[in-house]
Amino acid sequence: MKIIECVPNFSEGKKEEIFHILKDSLNKVRECKLLNIEPDADYNRVVVTLAGSENGIIEGALAVSKAAAENIDMRTHKGEHPRIGAIDVVPFVPVKNATMEDCIKISEVYAESIAEKLEVPVYLYENSAKYPARKNLSDIRKGEYEGLEEKLKDPNWKPDFGPAIFNPKLGAIVTGARFFLIAYNVNLKNEDVRYSKEIGEILRESGRPKRDAAGKIVKVNGETVREPGRLKCVKGMGVSLEKYKITQVSMNLTNYHVTPIHVAFEEVKKEANKLGIEVSGSEIVGLVPLEALILAGNFYADGKNYDEKSLVDLAIEKLGLNELNPFHKNEKIIDYMI
Repeated sequence: MKIIECVPNFSEGKKEEIFHILKDSLNKVRECKLLNIEPDADYNRVVVTLAGSENGIIEGALAVSKAAAENIDMRTHKGEHPRIGAIDVVPFVPVKNATMEDCIKISEVYAESIAEKLEVPVYLYENSAKYPARKNLSDIRKGEYEGLEEKLKDPNWKPDFGPAIFNPKLGAIVTGARFFLIAYNVNLKNEDVRYSKEIGEILRESGRPKRDAAGKIVKVNGETVREPGRLKCVKGMGVSLEKYKITQVSMNLTNYHVTPIHVAFEEVKKEANKLGIEVSGSEIVGLVPLEALILAGNFYADGKNYDEKSLVDLAIEKLGLNELNPFHKNEKIIDYMI
C-alpha cells in the first residue's frame, strides 16, 4: 500500500477543546491514522500529522480541515508565526511506495474539494505550484491574512481553486506536494529577538537585503540587492517565546539531505557565539524521520560505532531536544509511528 503523510497547520494553538474536535473528526476515516497533534501557544498554531493510503489521506485531510473551518475564526487570531488563513497550509508528503507525482495529484483533489466545500481561495505551492511565483510558501503568505483582501484584487494572485473573494473568517489555504520538511527551532538564552532574527537571515537560503556602509538597503534599478544565506534548503526567522524568556531561530529544513539538523544547529551556535549568546537546546515541531536523527547521531559519535538506539539518544542529547518539552522517541519519530 502507498503511504502518504499530510501535515496540516491550523491557526489555533491555545484552545484544548478545538484540539479534541480535530482529533474526533478523524475517528470515522478509514485508512488514515492520526500520528501526532502538536499545539504551540506562542505561535498560536497547531501542527497535525496524518498518514494513510491515497484515498484515506484525502478523506482525512478534508475531514480535519472542515472541523478546523467550523471552529477557527481568523478575525480574532494573533500569533508569532506567519499565516494566511485558519487552515494555513496542508502539505502532502510521499512516505512509502508513493511518488511526488502521486502527492501532486492528491493535493489537487484536496484543493478542488475544499475550495468548493468552504468557498475559500486555495493556492498550490512547492511541487504542485502552477507558477514559479507560488512555489515558495513565504511568497504566497506575503502580507499574511491582514493583507489578503487587497492581494486577492490583484489578477496575479487569482487562486488556483476557489473564488478570488476574501473570506474574513477563514482567509486562504495553501496546499501542495513536498519533500519531508523538518520544523526545527534552536533556543537562544536571550530575550532580544533582534539577535535570533539576524541569525535566521544570515543562515536561511534567501539571505537578507544588502546594506551599504551607512546601513541603508542597496537597490539596483529599484530592486533590493540580496546577500545569499549560508544554508541551502533552509527557511529561517527569529521569534520570541515569552513564556520561557528565550528567543528562537525558527527554521524549516526543506531537505535534510542537503542541510541536516545537526548542521543547522551547529551553524546557529557559531553565529550565536559571535554575539556572546548561549544556545541552550532546540526542538522539533511535529514528527521527524529516523534517518535525520541517525545522521545527527553519527556526526556527534565522531567515528565511534553505535547501534541505532544509541545514535538516536546521542542526537537527542547533543541537540538538546528535551529542553522545552520531553522528546518521546516513539511519538516523535515517524518511522516508529507507522
